[in-house]
Amino acid sequence: MIAMLLAAIVAFGITIVLTPVAVRFFRARRLGQHIREEVVGHQHKGGTPTMGGLVILLAVVAGWFAGHVDARNDEGAWQFALKQFHTPGLLVLLAFVGLGLIGLADDLSKVRRARNLGLRKTWKLLGQGVVAGLFAWGALSWDVSTQLAFTRPFGIELGWFYVVWVLLLIIGTSNAVNFTDGLDGLASGSSALVFGAFTIIAFWQFRHPEFYGVGGTLDLAILAAALTAATLGFLWWNTAPARIFMGDTGSQALGGAMAALALLTSTDLLLVILGGVFVLEGASVVIQIVSFHLFGRRVFKMAPLHHHFELLGWPESTVIVRFWILAGLGVALALGIFYGDFITSGGVG
Repeated sequence: MIAMLLAAIVAFGITIVLTPVAVRFFRARRLGQHIREEVVGHQHKGGTPTMGGLVILLAVVAGWFAGHVDARNDEGAWQFALKQFHTPGLLVLLAFVGLGLIGLADDLSKVRRARNLGLRKTWKLLGQGVVAGLFAWGALSWDVSTQLAFTRPFGIELGWFYVVWVLLLIIGTSNAVNFTDGLDGLASGSSALVFGAFTIIAFWQFRHPEFYGVGGTLDLAILAAALTAATLGFLWWNTAPARIFMGDTGSQALGGAMAALALLTSTDLLLVILGGVFVLEGASVVIQIVSFHLFGRRVFKMAPLHHHFELLGWPESTVIVRFWILAGLGVALALGIFYGDFITSGGVG
């Protein structure tokens, strides 16, 4: 518990202190966001510093290290040492940092071109696929469960399809969070709720290893706590009117971390409920594209979904708060299902 608190304090402190520094740094170098012309009512945000996800990356990594500091030896004397780093935590960091770097390349491309067009889709998907493939290789080497899971594995063995499943989940989630990052604080606030839930899930699994049989869960809980605190600290500066955007650097990294935590805590399918807002946003984009190409019609006034409600006349702040409410309801429902499975399947309350 102390390790989780320390990781959270360090991650929150870094984002609170360094984000305004990043704002001044990016503003001085004119590294600002370029707004799509069709996004009505957001043109005044043009030039707002972007790539704030770099601060989140730094904060989470620093928080994770802080959570592994061992300040006393077995005799109680003061010392400085690091506890063992376990494979699950390293795998989540791989997905988090790896996709964050791909997002950074995308953001830099947008800034260089002075347009809201980053990497080519082919190159972006290839990069995401490489990171997801490395994660799958590492997970299989660590001997992770390759069964499909909801709150726990339920007996459906994926076999070789597990690699495909990892690719779909990591790429899909990273892009869904990226789609959601279109309004001030929407993605960061919703992400904080999801990572908070993963902190509870991973710590609960750590306390009940005989029931869940998942390894490295304390490392996952420490990392989830750092992710929760870092996104909350960033939200302090990212809430409307945002002083900085996380950019693809942040959104892709956060999406990758969500998917990785779900895979390593054996809550793959529960992520659909935990991250319900992200699922809705991602699904709206897919539905819009499919409907337009097959039938020549648009289902929504604009995709992702949050822009649809803006065009219906909802103020930006109303859309954000209502989507946060939906995100909170999804997290509450998912945690209820998770704990309900523990109680009904023979766990001790």
